[in-house]
Amino acid sequence: MRYGVAVFPSKKVQDVANSYRKRYDPHYALIPPHITMKEAFEAEEEEIENKIIPELSEIAKNTQPFSYGVYKVSSFSPVTNTIYLKIEPSDEIFELNDKLHAGELPEEKDFAFVPHITIAQKLSDEEFSDVYGSLRMLKFDLNDKVDRFQLLYQLENGAWSVYETFRLGKG
Repeated sequence: MRYGVAVFPSKKVQDVANSYRKRYDPHYALIPPHITMKEAFEAEEEEIENKIIPELSEIAKNTQPFSYGVYKVSSFSPVTNTIYLKIEPSDEIFELNDKLHAGELPEEKDFAFVPHITIAQKLSDEEFSDVYGSLRMLKFDLNDKVDRFQLLYQLENGAWSVYETFRLGKG
């Protein structure tokens, strides 16, 4: 089965992201707005229960909650026509990402970690140009706190569901 690790932002941040995702993200119905902390990976349920969940519990216990800000939109162009809310980089979010790619956890990374919340993807070049042109002029002043992360699994229809939640700084 396919699994991943994500942080779900507060309702306030999700509402802002969804106001764009409804129109510009074909994955809108498959997963709420999120920060991908570990890309999808394959694992057996036994491995999840015996190795990965204990490792994630330990990471969460040894990571303190932290805050982040979102102040603008950015994109992955020209690699993909994806537009996202840019998470202001912090040591804490990069440290958590590093921990989630060490120890017993699958280490593969397809891309360098860029903390973000996708708001538009799979746009044609023309759509991308129009949408990004207008969105990048906007200023955001969103502040949020990370106090947990979720282990997700993918359903047969492509949707993602929470398998387990890990609270930061809790034993």
